[in-house]
Amino acid sequence: MTSRWLAAAMAATSLHAQAGELCSAKSPAASVPVIELYTSEGCSSCPPADRWLSSLKGRPDAVALAYHVDYWDRLGWKDRFASSAFTQRQYEQLRVNGSRFAYTPQVVIDGQDTHDWSRSRPAANRAMSPVVIELTRDAANKVSARVSVVGQAPARLAAYWAVTESGHRTVVKAGENDGATLQHDFVVRELEAVPAWTPSREQAQGFSHAISLAADAGHSRRVNLVVIDAANGKPVQALAVDCS
Repeated sequence: MTSRWLAAAMAATSLHAQAGELCSAKSPAASVPVIELYTSEGCSSCPPADRWLSSLKGRPDAVALAYHVDYWDRLGWKDRFASSAFTQRQYEQLRVNGSRFAYTPQVVIDGQDTHDWSRSRPAANRAMSPVVIELTRDAANKVSARVSVVGQAPARLAAYWAVTESGHRTVVKAGENDGATLQHDFVVRELEAVPAWTPSREQAQGFSHAISLAADAGHSRRVNLVVIDAANGKPVQALAVDCS
């Protein structure tokens, strides 16, 4: 199921290393799907959605983000990945994704609230993106971005960085999932907004993100950049770089 609709992203990012770099990547011409999951270790209906998101591992042609919200923490089990910032983001995104209320598990695909996420089929042919993203990560754990306009871009663009980790395992000892062992991938550990700018074909926009997480060989890490339409918050293009 997942491989069929993700293939619609049509070609993966390019990934290579150059002198002084750990690795770099460039987005394809087609828009890359952005799949967001709002979840919690305290929510008994969330593990199936967590597993569904995990099925995207190994796919360079999608950006997957698992936001662990904290409003379940008061009901018996504190999720170690939960953040009030992610809860705030979920509520702020209601005006963007079309949902009337916040809930878990909530899946948002390309900025759209998606109730039937397990059967979702985005369009067979992804639209061409009006921007190209290039990411470069260096040995000092800084990721630099260059966003170039190649088509009819929105009047204002903005973006956000999301650093994710995969391969986490939690033995839950209370709450709705008491006794369960949960596996987590694409867990958002850092989130940073990039202020809006006016795009120009003549000059690319550049900015960077310094990764603050300590290196952890046990959990694979991706640095994701999502460029959005500043007016409506919808993704315009996205890219991940996952060298460690």
